[in-house]
Amino acid sequence: MRIRTIAAAARAAEVNVETIRFYERRGLIAHPARPGHGPRHYPEETIARLRFIREAQSLGFTLAEIAELLDLRADPSADCADVRSRAVARREDVRIKIARLERIGAALDALIATCPSRGSLGACTILDAIEHPIAREAAPSPADPTEQRQPKGVSLMKTTTFAIEGMRCEGCAETVRGLLEHEAGVKAVQVGHAPGSARVLFDPAIIDENRLTATIERPGYRVTAVK
Repeated sequence: MRIRTIAAAARAAEVNVETIRFYERRGLIAHPARPGHGPRHYPEETIARLRFIREAQSLGFTLAEIAELLDLRADPSADCADVRSRAVARREDVRIKIARLERIGAALDALIATCPSRGSLGACTILDAIEHPIAREAAPSPADPTEQRQPKGVSLMKTTTFAIEGMRCEGCAETVRGLLEHEAGVKAVQVGHAPGSARVLFDPAIIDENRLTATIERPGYRVTAVK
């Protein structure tokens, strides 16, 4: 059986030495035995495991999810459906992130288009939009042809705050944020797991609080108040 030192293992798996040590600390690969006082040797099975981790990461799986996949692979009673469900969940996360990035790109295009490109920072529309995201989103664009048809001081947008029970971490907040941003009619979202709330700017002609509540509760959280 061919064995390798950590440097040789890193080259074979196309990762670096510190990555291998990090995986060892995380428990993704085992610490190899040290023969006497010589260097540790990494067997071929560990090289294959390193390659598996590397490829799974390239598909967007987190290290926690990769650990689950490795456990499934070693479990003789596991079913292919278990792996498929994880791949489907990862694909949905990727789609949500792509949609969010597209919205970010569109928002940046709009900010760049309105930037005067000169003058003091006090007149910088980009900095103003970053400091007041909800207010900027609600305000009609000067170039919007519908602006003249709307009564002065009346906004078609509505902002609602949802108190949410069950969000334990930033990952929970990201899940809720991604789901809300994916809904048609939602213009801006601010979610915090510590206060347990989501502030949503939306078009009530397209979506209402009941639909937003159902979206928030889809992953298992509970909306306790709407204001």
